[in-house]
Amino acid sequence: MAADSTGATGAYAAAGVDIAAGERAVDLMKRHVARTRRPEQVTDASGFAGLFRLDTAKYRDPVLATSTDGVGTKVMLAQQMDRHDTIGIDLVGMVVDDLVVSGAEPLFMTDYVATGAVVPERIAEIVGGIAEGCHQAGCALIGGETAEHPGAMAPEEYDLAGAGTGVVEGDAILGPDRVREGDAVIAMASSGPHSNGYSLIRHIVDRADLDLFSEVPELGGVLGEVLLTPTRVYAKDCVALTAEVEVHAYSHITGGGLAANLSRSLPDDLDAELDRSTWAPAPVFGYLAEKGGVGREDMEATFNMGVGMVAVVAEGDADRALAVLAGRGVEAWRLGVVKGGSGRAVLNGEYRNG
Repeated sequence: MAADSTGATGAYAAAGVDIAAGERAVDLMKRHVARTRRPEQVTDASGFAGLFRLDTAKYRDPVLATSTDGVGTKVMLAQQMDRHDTIGIDLVGMVVDDLVVSGAEPLFMTDYVATGAVVPERIAEIVGGIAEGCHQAGCALIGGETAEHPGAMAPEEYDLAGAGTGVVEGDAILGPDRVREGDAVIAMASSGPHSNGYSLIRHIVDRADLDLFSEVPELGGVLGEVLLTPTRVYAKDCVALTAEVEVHAYSHITGGGLAANLSRSLPDDLDAELDRSTWAPAPVFGYLAEKGGVGREDMEATFNMGVGMVAVVAEGDADRALAVLAGRGVEAWRLGVVKGGSGRAVLNGEYRNG
């Protein structure tokens, strides 16, 4: 967790970069990062790189998987609410839950935080959230960078990104080529919008003149806090499910919505027929649609609508898959079935009332 600290202290401080604050931020991060340590980590005394030993004896044909992402404009909402301890969980979810789509187990992550001014306590909160996300995913937070960008960003502004690496056996890579007609499509509930669609959310908030700090009874809390609900991290659940049942594919439902993302996990000659009546989207989605005057088509093309991850499993394993997920505390249900078609996911019917 290095801080950008190039240059003479006096001159650099005059330019707006506080090296001492960066060093204090690193010290505050350490206890958070320590929670994520895995036995494969190798200590690098210099701190310039993260080292991780791949246990090649454990795998026949190890294939590394990598993913990188950020959290988009949800960081702006965190800054408005002055709430910084959950946005890092969002970052991890966006990265590791892409990794597990291939069947990979996430091994480690690195992060990058850029800010207009390093406030050590705020940086520690952000990294603490990243560490919590890594803890939930079972991966190590092996390194990162905190960069101070005075002039390019306002003092209270920041952005963050991350990259993750996982491993999967070469003959166990999941994807469209494994999907078969008759497979069951299993939905896993989201915790809310996750980290997608926040440009539209902020547009709705501004146009409808909504108060982020107001209590909204139908949402069960303060609007801004509800909108900051962190992304659900499915990585451990997906790894466990793959070990127990015949999973053919996963789809991480992010920007673009359920149909567009699931289509990426289907072969060209099969469709996934999905039934809206199998679930009721969380109240936050109806609230946003009403306040923003957003129709169902646009809502479904922007948000996950309550489904954060999808598993395509052999029909004979569908009930077992639901039992495994229930045992892990994941709300899941039969969303649909795979049939002959042209590589599309199609939503039918009407949503169930909450």
